[in-house]
Order: sequence, then structure tokens, then C-alpha cells
Amino acid sequence: MAGRMMGHSFLHGGFGFSGLSLPVLTLLTGGSIDTAASALTLEDCPDTDYRETIGLLKNAELSAAETSRVTDLCLSWDLPLPTSTNHIWLFQELLSHAVLHRIKQPVKQIRKGLKETGIWPLLVDRSDVHHIIFPRESKEELDPQVIESITWPQPNYDSDEDGDDIPLEKVSLVTGFLRKFIEEASPETLHGLMKFWTGWE
Repeated sequence: MAGRMMGHSFLHGGFGFSGLSLPVLTLLTGGSIDTAASALTLEDCPDTDYRETIGLLKNAELSAAETSRVTDLCLSWDLPLPTSTNHIWLFQELLSHAVLHRIKQPVKQIRKGLKETGIWPLLVDRSDVHHIIFPRESKEELDPQVIESITWPQPNYDSDEDGDDIPLEKVSLVTGFLRKFIEEASPETLHGLMKFWTGWE
């Protein structure tokens, strides 16, 4: 379903799907897992707990508590335990598992949806359209027109329940503040606001 939605959005002049990391995009558009793995960075890991634990392997030496955290993660994913000589290799393996191996099935399903919409040959043969269908989030510019996409709260005059209604003055005060804040905010601040609202980096 997600793949069909992405494909139809592109076919009908809709928005692209931003936010995919480069390694995931590589896999999604027909690249090999080795090519995707070579582009991995720690920021590609969506789980902040895994990201923090895997990041410990960048340290030259680990404390007992850090070794225990990394060891627990290695055991849960059937990977060798950390030693003084395998930090770099283990870092890459854990990162690859956390990002690429866990998304194989969703990527397969999205590809299937893209194929059903007929844009799969375009994705495979024309890498220059990838940035149109899947724009890089870092290049996305947010401007105050984001206001048009907000459904502002409305006072409920028909409610029979007592105590649940927020006074109109308070609704107006808060929405007025948010409107002014959004109109005057920089693109970086708007990105932060979107992250706060959606929980997505």
C-alpha cells in the first residue's frame, strides 16, 4: 500500500516522500545490500537506544558497563562479542543489522507497490529522478506556508459534556501565538517544530 501511494503521488504531481536515509533509498531503488552498507552512518539508525549502544564502539576502550551493553546487543543479534581488535568491524556489522537487515521485508513490500504503479522501470533506469520521488530531507525547505496544513482547534459549542470545553479566549490565545511563531520562524526552527509535533527526525 505504501509503495502504491508513493507511486500514485508521483504520477499525479503530488509530493515526494522525504526522510529516507541514503542506504535505505539505495536498497529501495534496486541497489545491493553491500552498496547500501558502504554508505551507512550512525545517524541512519532510527532507534536511538541502538544508535547509542553501537556508537560506543567508536571509543578506543570500553568500560565494563559499556562492554556489557554492547555484548547484550551482540548476543541478541547472534554476532561475535567485542574484543580489542574487532571494534571497527563489529560497529559496521551492528549498524548494518540495525538499519538494513531489519527493513528487508518492508522494502520488498514497498518495491512491490512501486512496481504495481508502473514507475519501477523509471526508478531502476533513471537514478536522476530519485531526488524528485524521494527528496533528501536535509534539502527540504520549510516555510511559513506550513500553516495551511494545520488543522486548528475549534471551539465545540454543541458539546453536552461539562468541564471538557476550553474557553474560546484560551484557544485564540494559543493558536494566535503559534501562528505568529510559525510566520516568524527560520527554516531550522520549523524543522525543530515538525520534529516536536511528529517525533520524526
